[in-house]
Amino acid sequence: MTPEQLSDAISHALAEAVSAGEFTVDLPETVRVDRPKSRDHGDWATNVALQLAKKAGMNPREFAQALQSRLLEVDGIAGVEIAGPGFLNITLDAASAGQLAQKIVESGAEYGTNDSLAGHVVNLEFVSANPTGPLHIGHTRWAALGDSIGRILRAAGADITREYYINDAGNQMNVFAQSVYNRLHGLPVPEGGYPGEYVRELADAVAAERADVRELDEETALPVIRDLAYKAQLADIKETLSDFGVEFDVYFSEAELHDSGAVGAAVERLREQGHVDDEGGAVWLRTTDFGDDKDRVMIRANGEPTYFAADAAYYLSKKDRGFAEKIYLLGADHHGYVNRLKAIAACAGDDPKKNIEILIGQLISVNGAKLSKRAGNIIELRDLIDWLGADALRYSLARFPADSPIAIDPELLQQKTNDNPVFYVQYAHARSCAAARNAAEKGVDRSGFDASLLTHETENDLLALLAQYPNQIAGAAEFREPHRIARYLETLAGAYHRWYGACRVAPLAGEDVTDTNRTRLWLNDATTQVLANGLELLGVSAPERM
Repeated sequence: MTPEQLSDAISHALAEAVSAGEFTVDLPETVRVDRPKSRDHGDWATNVALQLAKKAGMNPREFAQALQSRLLEVDGIAGVEIAGPGFLNITLDAASAGQLAQKIVESGAEYGTNDSLAGHVVNLEFVSANPTGPLHIGHTRWAALGDSIGRILRAAGADITREYYINDAGNQMNVFAQSVYNRLHGLPVPEGGYPGEYVRELADAVAAERADVRELDEETALPVIRDLAYKAQLADIKETLSDFGVEFDVYFSEAELHDSGAVGAAVERLREQGHVDDEGGAVWLRTTDFGDDKDRVMIRANGEPTYFAADAAYYLSKKDRGFAEKIYLLGADHHGYVNRLKAIAACAGDDPKKNIEILIGQLISVNGAKLSKRAGNIIELRDLIDWLGADALRYSLARFPADSPIAIDPELLQQKTNDNPVFYVQYAHARSCAAARNAAEKGVDRSGFDASLLTHETENDLLALLAQYPNQIAGAAEFREPHRIARYLETLAGAYHRWYGACRVAPLAGEDVTDTNRTRLWLNDATTQVLANGLELLGVSAPERM
């Protein structure tokens, strides 16, 4: 019996009690069941009696007693105890608990996916680095976490679009073009320009694409260089992200917002909403009406739009494209953006508590990391991938909450020991694959299954953890916390290693293959599947050999 099936059984018991007139109460859509902190308190527990008793005008223990008698009649439930003020502690029989192994193997990659966020249409924007240089350590955390959040939300049933906002408008792009132009002509880096060996690489790429670029006068050359260097740098960014296991559904150009007239249109739409003022020749959005610390200029007195105006137009674009929920993942230096973005949502007629969510990630550091030879003044993401590996880097970034600073220890991540978390989890997966191969060599297959044979303490612990996986996904999705999956996988790996040491899958030499071996193979393979599913959510590989 899975947690979902147990939840359904409790819901059915509630409905029966209402139908019998034992109490009157509005039935919940679902009943939550959780693992008790102590196994002495059963396999699962629910506080549904505490939640509903007052509404039914009853004492919680009385309410629980009405459910207890019905639940004891359910196949697969071995015992139901009422604890404290009205908790129901439920114990499953061994066969019922063990059936989960078979379900997991049969469900495969779909096990754990759920519909807890079904109907949610979400635009998830992350990374969004300027296309004027390579991705660096500051972008690394959101690349890993943003991608994992997207995978987890999708596993929880949400309709997710991952979007990268390309800041390809404004003076920074002119400075970028000038930097490449100067490098083409052997001139010094312009004031405020971009240094680094990568600028020479871009200059070479531009020259290869346009052979006569050095012969053009500066005024003619700069737009050409800007376009070609921008495309080359964006291609480099996409390649680096792909090497990191990160793909986007949409790359959205800020320049297109301006070129299409969307920025001016956004100002007028917000004016119609009644939140725009004209003062001192400039156009202002009254964001202070919705909690911002000051009103924001949208159009300067000289007629030039601000970055904030583009932010407003971009938000309206997301709304117009049908995204009821918009999640922004911003860096540690963007705290000031929270109130102003929420104010844009409110000015646009949306609910800032429902339609927009802003997550701020804290800084990371990597001990011993060296500045990039290409960029000169930053630590490049591609160098970190080459040095530590995408798996180790992504897992390390995923296993901590986004709002906590991280100091990564490269020596630890390169160790093949249980002290290295990513090795510990990946090794559990590889070990389970090796166990399956060894079992096959000894003639063990999954032709037989008797869940009642899974009675060892380590088997009970392993099954209990496997049963928790769908709830782990739902929780990680609800709170946007991939670290819940990482920490769960470490706990599951530990339970598997203990089971592996206590219960053999393959028989010893001279022993016959029995249904115990076959059933344990199901449990082994179920663990393999959940480890692989969880690692996939983190964008980390699940090796079959290590």
